[in-house]
Amino acid sequence: MTRLTRRAALVAGAGLLAAPRIGAAQNVRELTFYFPIAVGGPIPRIIDGYCESFQRESGIKVNPVYAGSYGETLTKAVTAIRGGSGPHFSVLLAAELHSLRDMDILAPVEEVDASPGVQDWLGGFFPAFMANSRADQKTWSVPFQRSTSVYFYNKDLFQAAGLNPEAPPRTWAQLVEAGRALTKDGRWGVKLSNSSGNGQWTFGALANQVGHKLMNDAGTEVYFTDPRAVEAANFWRDLAFTHRITPQGQTDWAVLAPDFLNQTAAMIYSTTGNLTNMRTNARFNFGVAGLPGKEGPRTVVGGGNLYIFKNASPAERAAALRFIRHVTAPEMAADWCIRTGYLAVREDAWQTEALRKHTEQVPAALVAKEQIPVATGELSTYENQRVYKALNDNLQALLAGSKTAQQAMADTQAEATRVLRSFRRA
Repeated sequence: MTRLTRRAALVAGAGLLAAPRIGAAQNVRELTFYFPIAVGGPIPRIIDGYCESFQRESGIKVNPVYAGSYGETLTKAVTAIRGGSGPHFSVLLAAELHSLRDMDILAPVEEVDASPGVQDWLGGFFPAFMANSRADQKTWSVPFQRSTSVYFYNKDLFQAAGLNPEAPPRTWAQLVEAGRALTKDGRWGVKLSNSSGNGQWTFGALANQVGHKLMNDAGTEVYFTDPRAVEAANFWRDLAFTHRITPQGQTDWAVLAPDFLNQTAAMIYSTTGNLTNMRTNARFNFGVAGLPGKEGPRTVVGGGNLYIFKNASPAERAAALRFIRHVTAPEMAADWCIRTGYLAVREDAWQTEALRKHTEQVPAALVAKEQIPVATGELSTYENQRVYKALNDNLQALLAGSKTAQQAMADTQAEATRVLRSFRRA
């Protein structure tokens, strides 16, 4: 077992023995599991260890397939399912809920097991994460690889620039002030990603920082021409063109962590899933803080949920749910949080001895949890990828200087409205 505590495995195993519908899964010997690798670190080894511990407890072998980014994993999973050889379950973006439902490829948890025990288990997840999991009174996915957007900042560079390393920016004005002091000698004060597949996450946080939500809960309407959305877009553009503390043009997600680690970016907007990577590789003192807002910190939740696919047989669906309960048991969820930096998605995980001890030693691990009350859900609509493309294309034009904030948001709204027209309800 790859560094997984014996206690975690035993507790998870006890949960398995108590789980309903075990009989339905007993004839299953293997499952295929697609998993996205989108950040650095030893995540494949951790997932391999969880699959091995599950096999020891259940006798069921889970074969993980590491399929690239979230977008690549979605494409590969859907292609395989339509070709008749798809995975039985997968981690995909929580924000893909509406689009995946429209594809009619999901098996909701209640259709796999509607027993009271499963409902009690579902009730243990943070409501903020379950908001991305439920629709039409059914649970379509289970929170797992979840995060909030936070920022990492280089305390040593803060100190050298005459900034207080224990008082990172909490407002936009403070961010600009710190960014100006930190931008010099080929180093950027702050970097945010506007690359395809990631720009919408960054922009969702910026919109929330002026009190704006980009879509309705049904995923059928978007609100990019709202003055607050334009204000958020204009602030991002100003960081590059007016204040000159972030690069113009496209900034890829993949460069953020390396640029921070080699100290060519003093601050980066990133995911809590990078915490272990930073702790392992940073050769300087760094801090973690909630994203600064117009008046105070506000952020966006993100990350992936576990989805079961209806192409799996009833027994395979039951076995997949059994694995999902295994990796979300309190001790296992705590282990995942400790070793990756992703949030433990259940309150009972934060009460385990292991996670209590960890947060005492690494207070930064609590930052993301503390941001949940000021977080909004990630942009999630039907035809999600087409809406994302419209937004990300216009964000890139915005940061390249070829569009104003008002024009970029108007063009995004026009395309998204066209894409979503058939999903509007009378």
